[in-house]
Amino acid sequence: MPPLPETVLPQDDLQLYLSRLGYAHAPAPSLQTLRELQRRHSAEFVFETVANLLHAPIPIDLPSLRRKLLHDGRGGYCYELNGLFLALLQQLGFRASGLTGRVLMGGPEDAVTARTHMVALVEIDGERYVADVGFGGMVPTGPLRLDETGEQATPHEPYRLERRGADRYLLRARVGEEWRAMYVFDLAPQEYIDYVVGNWYVSAHPQSPFRDQLFVARTGPGWRKTLNNGSYAIHRLGQPSERRELAGADEVIAVLREEFGLRLPDETALRAAIERRAAA
Repeated sequence: MPPLPETVLPQDDLQLYLSRLGYAHAPAPSLQTLRELQRRHSAEFVFETVANLLHAPIPIDLPSLRRKLLHDGRGGYCYELNGLFLALLQQLGFRASGLTGRVLMGGPEDAVTARTHMVALVEIDGERYVADVGFGGMVPTGPLRLDETGEQATPHEPYRLERRGADRYLLRARVGEEWRAMYVFDLAPQEYIDYVVGNWYVSAHPQSPFRDQLFVARTGPGWRKTLNNGSYAIHRLGQPSERRELAGADEVIAVLREEFGLRLPDETALRAAIERRAAA
């Protein structure tokens, strides 16, 4: 039988993680703390699929997540960002567990997609909240009360949850005047192996929507920055988006460093991968 995966952050890495989020000491596991952790996390830790573009392995065991996100100056996607975030919440004393969802964004609402998204379910004072720090350019920047069906404010766009059966939920975000479907999820308990299987599909399957793609996102006060392959945009609340097409791999790499603060892997391989993607 294989050993159980590591689930506890070493003290040095816990302190480093908290410091990156602006805490000198471990905060109490309250709703206000969860709100602050989620807001700060999406601003500090970048959503990025550089490894997908490079066809590099994407391990999601906790030592690998600690190394990549806390020490290597990188970001990641949902299994990485939410995986590390869930470990932090549990270590801070939150009653938190992982769920999986089916992404609908950009497609029909009745589509049956694979379980390729990871989120956290957190219970505080008898109320359940969905916490997500890994949903790219539309990541909710605040926790959402599971049993609230009306509009819920976050530091960025408002969101709402719709019940779809006994334990099935649809997350929507208001983009302009439109309520767009993001993903559906249910409350089925998940094991580590479930995330390993989903992560393999997202990182390696030839039909994965992330395969050979460069998607990057970060939030800040009143803004979101996104990079979709060679298209860079800044979205400010209540204002038209500012977009520009990047002229070649050097501009893409400069944006990754300067606008998203990423410490990049082998630049020669990355430049070749960006050029290959542009040619395709």
